Amino acid sequence: MDSVHDLGGVEGFGPVPVEQDEPVFHHDWESRVLAMRVLMGFWGKWNIDANRHSLERLPPAEYLSLSYYEKWAAGLVNISVEKGLITRDEVAAGRPDPAAGKQTPPVDPKGLLSFMPKGRPSARDIEATAAFAVGDQVRTARNMHSGHTRLPRYMRDRVGEVVLRHGVHVLPDVSATLTADAPEHLYAVRFDARELWGDDADVNHTVTADLWESYLAPAG
Repeated sequence: MDSVHDLGGVEGFGPVPVEQDEPVFHHDWESRVLAMRVLMGFWGKWNIDANRHSLERLPPAEYLSLSYYEKWAAGLVNISVEKGLITRDEVAAGRPDPAAGKQTPPVDPKGLLSFMPKGRPSARDIEATAAFAVGDQVRTARNMHSGHTRLPRYMRDRVGEVVLRHGVHVLPDVSATLTADAPEHLYAVRFDARELWGDDADVNHTVTADLWESYLAPAG
């Protein structure tokens, strides 16, 4: 999705601030937002890819003005409303609708603690063999669809080298639609900085990204 969230390689936004001894959370409410995003996912109405896409779909003015966890909160509200878990009126009121039926949460503290170390693995098994091997030169796709994708704009139509095969994993582009997993082979692809950024980039720098097979074609 080519939206304001895809800022890699975009100039004019100033330096990236690096905070020394940065705490995990700057405010207590940030930890609660993280907890809500994890817990609401147990209702089974979305997955991690749809979750990410809820942030990408925020209006540009909101995306650029909200802090990191404010984005998480806004995306959670939007996707929870879309999936019928809450209403806009409930959000505005700050409390559940008294007429709404109560439901038992789908996870208890013990279930959450057992889930956190392993999460929901994305590895899958398919019969198709890998199209690329370590050392192959590949070119990334020039154009992408309007939905969720893990191929950023600055890496499109660029040549890189496969440096690692990760096996088969769920394709985020399809997974975010909640229609299928569409697993594909996943590769670590290394790009020279000058391939990405031009001759002004440091010749000694590289960037490595994990990219799915449908993003790639032989470079020849």
